[in-house]
Amino acid sequence: MTPEAVQMVSNLRREFYTLFAAAMNVPVKISGSSYNRSSSIASWVDEREQLNYVSIYAYTAPDNLLVERPFILRVAINKGAGGITFFKRDQPHQGVNHGWHFELTVLPEELLAFIPWVVSLVKAKTKGANLSLQEPPYPVNLNTTNVLLSTEAWSQEAERMSELPCQAIPQL
Repeated sequence: MTPEAVQMVSNLRREFYTLFAAAMNVPVKISGSSYNRSSSIASWVDEREQLNYVSIYAYTAPDNLLVERPFILRVAINKGAGGITFFKRDQPHQGVNHGWHFELTVLPEELLAFIPWVVSLVKAKTKGANLSLQEPPYPVNLNTTNVLLSTEAWSQEAERMSELPCQAIPQL
């Protein structure tokens, strides 16, 4: 990733986690390094006393060889944080929530607008399908017709951008 992309991911991640924590209305712990996608996460314990977590990372980003590669972010809920055992001391829980996971893929400029939708999705999954889910701020494509059964969503623009060809810079 280019230094600019690294900085943008770090800033957006920090802002997303802060706003997400405020919107969740439960204690949310933000921890880890913002330079390593697997070590920077926000976590919380749900009503079932299960540990849940969200991480944000660059799905694709421009770099020195592919400067035209699209800049696309992924919000991963309960997926991809591998070694989250360091939370046990700070957040007593009955185990990690392996019952559901979700990935949302968006453009950087769309990320913060999705916070209320992500929060409503988390709450709907925790409380059951009876809770109404907010409309997403941008059109999304799901891998099923029911968002509560889906495991991934792409903003339509992120999906469109991911399908664009990009050219590598010729080696000198």
